[in-house]
Amino acid sequence: MIHDIAIVGAGIAGASLAAALAPHARVLLIEAEEQAGYHSTGRSAAFWSETYGGPGIQPLTSASETALRGGGYLAPLGSLHIGRAADAGRVDAFLAAFERTAVVLDRVDPAAFVPGLRPEWTLGVHEPSCAYIDVAALHAAYLAAFRRAGGAIATRAGLDEAHRTAGVWTIATPAGTYRAGLLVNAAGAWADRIAVRLGAAPLGIQPYRRTMVQLRTDPPAAADLPHVADIAGRFYFKPEAGRLWLSPHDETPVDPHDVAPEEIDVALAIDRFEGVVDWRVAAVERRWAGLRSFAPDRLPVYGFDPKVAGLFWCAGQGGFGIQTAPAGAAVAASLLLGTGLPSGFEGVDVARYAAGRFA
Repeated sequence: MIHDIAIVGAGIAGASLAAALAPHARVLLIEAEEQAGYHSTGRSAAFWSETYGGPGIQPLTSASETALRGGGYLAPLGSLHIGRAADAGRVDAFLAAFERTAVVLDRVDPAAFVPGLRPEWTLGVHEPSCAYIDVAALHAAYLAAFRRAGGAIATRAGLDEAHRTAGVWTIATPAGTYRAGLLVNAAGAWADRIAVRLGAAPLGIQPYRRTMVQLRTDPPAAADLPHVADIAGRFYFKPEAGRLWLSPHDETPVDPHDVAPEEIDVALAIDRFEGVVDWRVAAVERRWAGLRSFAPDRLPVYGFDPKVAGLFWCAGQGGFGIQTAPAGAAVAASLLLGTGLPSGFEGVDVARYAAGRFA
């Protein structure tokens, strides 16, 4: 069988795109792991924020809101960006970056939102639209929709090699050999490595390690505590079922692999947290790490490769691939199918995410 489109990678990028394409084409998902979403998708901090990723990402995030809220994947959380007196310039710049958007941001007293906040944290910006996002349910829903539309998925099928002859890709994997007219590189942290195997130039997509820690604290994290982020980018934390999820906001460049947390990053996270509130850390209950992969300009890549025919990029989604999944899939699907963007996504500037911008 010759599929119309084969997608390499069944994380949130590949799964959301596959669900968008399957009603219109014969689509195959190829996943290297036994479990789809094993790497970055399965290790998310699980929040949706319109400011996360900056102004270049905000249009994709905001355009995704209707689909995410309508599907029941978002729950109220709110976000509080905090700073000290020396961070006043950062706060001003943050507000200025989003002043021409519809994102609601309000200057507030951060102590009114975080009990036990240390007195030097005097600056606050509240982002009420920030929400919890049910990552597992969203990813599972995309895979289910893909299968209902007739899509096929091959797991334990890491791409060994592929070549294109007479308009058809022949793709060799440990699970078998597959054929498709178009090949989508949605391999996340492995995107550049896959590109080289396909005869394409890497785009400079770099994976970075991000550490997360689950803490039991005294007092316990209140259910109405918002997501709290340092305006200087040194930490963020949020409540999670009576516990606290904390990150030192680390970005350590690494080669793509099954990444694990480093003890120094766990210790750094706790040290920074203890400089924010007067709570006691009673126990470190869990720790994990994931990979966030960025293109050189830190914007995602959606589009056909400028030199290799039949190769399409859906990569470089950093830590915002989940919160932008509906819009990202709509952009990529419209380019692959040669259609316009569907209703609700027309405000997204497709050209700014083109793969050819790095040529």
